[in-house]
Amino acid sequence: MNIVAPGIWKIKFGEPEDYTPVKMVKHEDRLELLSQLPHSDEAPIETDRILYKSTKRGFVLELPLDDCEKIYGFGLQLKSFNQTGRKKHLRTNADPVADTGDTHAPVPFYVSTKGYGVLVDTARYVSFYCGSSRKLRTAKTSKDDANKTVANNVRDLYAVRDMDTAGVMTIEIPHASGVEIYLFAGPDMRTAVQRYNLFSGGGCLPPLWGLGNWYRSYTGADAEDVLALAEKIRAADLPCDVFGVEPGWQSQKYSCSYTWHKENFSAPEEFIGKMRDMHLNINLWEHVFVHPTSPIYDELKQYSGDYEVWNGLVPDLSIQDAKKTFAEYHRKALVEKGIAGFKLDECDSSDYTGGWSFPNCAEFPSGLDGELMHSLLGMFYQDTLLSIYREKNIRTYGQVRSSHALAASFPYVLYSDLYDHKDFIRGLVNSGFSGILWNPEVRQCSSVEDLVRRIQLSVLSPQSCINAWMIPNPPWLQYDYDKNLRGEILENYTEVQDLCRKFLELRMSLIPYLYSSFARYRFEGLPPFRALVMEYPEDENTYGIDDQYMMGDSLMIAPVIAGQMGREVYLPEGDWYYFWSDKKFEGSKTYNINAALDEIPIFVKAGTLLPLAKPVQYVTPDTSFEITVKCYGYNCRNFTLFEDDGTTFDYEKGIYNEVKLSFNTEGGFEAVRTGNYLGIKFKISGFEVVE
Repeated sequence: MNIVAPGIWKIKFGEPEDYTPVKMVKHEDRLELLSQLPHSDEAPIETDRILYKSTKRGFVLELPLDDCEKIYGFGLQLKSFNQTGRKKHLRTNADPVADTGDTHAPVPFYVSTKGYGVLVDTARYVSFYCGSSRKLRTAKTSKDDANKTVANNVRDLYAVRDMDTAGVMTIEIPHASGVEIYLFAGPDMRTAVQRYNLFSGGGCLPPLWGLGNWYRSYTGADAEDVLALAEKIRAADLPCDVFGVEPGWQSQKYSCSYTWHKENFSAPEEFIGKMRDMHLNINLWEHVFVHPTSPIYDELKQYSGDYEVWNGLVPDLSIQDAKKTFAEYHRKALVEKGIAGFKLDECDSSDYTGGWSFPNCAEFPSGLDGELMHSLLGMFYQDTLLSIYREKNIRTYGQVRSSHALAASFPYVLYSDLYDHKDFIRGLVNSGFSGILWNPEVRQCSSVEDLVRRIQLSVLSPQSCINAWMIPNPPWLQYDYDKNLRGEILENYTEVQDLCRKFLELRMSLIPYLYSSFARYRFEGLPPFRALVMEYPEDENTYGIDDQYMMGDSLMIAPVIAGQMGREVYLPEGDWYYFWSDKKFEGSKTYNINAALDEIPIFVKAGTLLPLAKPVQYVTPDTSFEITVKCYGYNCRNFTLFEDDGTTFDYEKGIYNEVKLSFNTEGGFEAVRTGNYLGIKFKISGFEVVE
């Protein structure tokens, strides 16, 4: 066992593979920040309690699990939350149909309510048996079991049994002869996750404009259509910062040419200029598979795998020459022309979506096989595109459909073609355990209520995004797919539009608060979106709550789904205030909350200083937010606004300010700015106390 950083231990078993997340994609850890976290000199798991062996199938580890220990994590898990008693087969896949472990972003990292985390450094399709299976030598079989009642239905018969006695975490890594694992100390879940994220390089800090509202336009739109739609959104005073352009911008889409369509986008630089004149940042859709007509096809062919996807190359972006070729073309042809970011689609796999991707037996020039490349392709893709913006000292914020371990520092947010609203909420709650971000985007809707409820969740997520790629008109004009295509507009569209505007403006009001939460993600590894169990691990009532979450330190969100008249909300210890009415609630209780369509349940923790900005239509380098600070109760905790240019990486050189907000009954309210950034992004214009 080796100490690799304060509170982090590495243990080597057998002969590990050469192609792993730590060896291939890890960013430099934040050692100076890791040392600031509380830590113990003792590892959270004793090495003599870890069993291992090599088998014909691969390599097996057994780690101890104590009584009533609860396990969370494993990446973007949409179907389950508390993983105790479950099996998770972590396999990169689009649109998983069941709770198997298949996911767009499998992460072989888990955390425990005992206050530690474990990273298994593998890109293989690893299986975790989270106390779900007991070996004969450790089983405690009781003769009384014969008298137990047998369920009379399939659901109850095969239901997951929660573990209430000591068990084992069995980990099977196929094809491997060894593995390295990393142990992350607490003393609690939150600190263990912080340590993992700092080990990953620290969380990402998006540009300020990236935290505004996004709109992705119709896939069949040409340049004039996109410009006309953008003008209508601006004319309707609907806040928007990013316009996504879907596959139609390219001359070839499946696979990709990365060149503009000569008829539909005949003057791309003029198009980009007009969009920027409306203060809209352009995000372009693409995937990594390279069409034969692409200018980089011939150069990349020698660095590609031995199978095609959609008649295109699969470049091995783990090879520096391939990465350079791909990045240089994007830099010259797109980024230097004004493209602010990219949507990196279909870099996962396709066992459930038609089998379009390369097989696991594929071979790549670097030595990776298809299984390893499926796991790591999304990581290589993110790293390649991010390198362009880093070189130019400009931040980006994008979207990606696959990720893996150690992804916290990548400014890309996951999305899915799946669409179950409950799953989207659960994905957001789960994402904070694994150093990933999740976008519960708004697409097709069944009713006005469904549209509004989905927008409410989206604006209170890492990326507020309406993805209207299927429809030519905005969903607030017509939510019905067929009627939208026919151009039939809702009779009450102005009412619906006003309701949607309310929540898009709420997003803009929260940007200073959210940006400062992301700064903590960057510097402290603290996820901006977290499950209640991460905040309150001693409260057993939080262990199964997969439909409420913390946004930053002070806001607790309880989304409502269409068809619900209201919902139960559990408030942990302390007092809480309802955001919309300032009504005070006592904690450690469950309440039935009736939420009208123009409200989503948001509760503010007592003692909060909450900076709320006057909504703006968009964010530019010159934007200065006018902020009113609300103090919930008289005994308020200090709050620090992170202030920099919001655009470059200069904050990494120490060029930023901290605006420290404080309040007490004797000295009153105070805002103190310190630092060496010369601009002012946040102007405090008001203050009020909520009793």
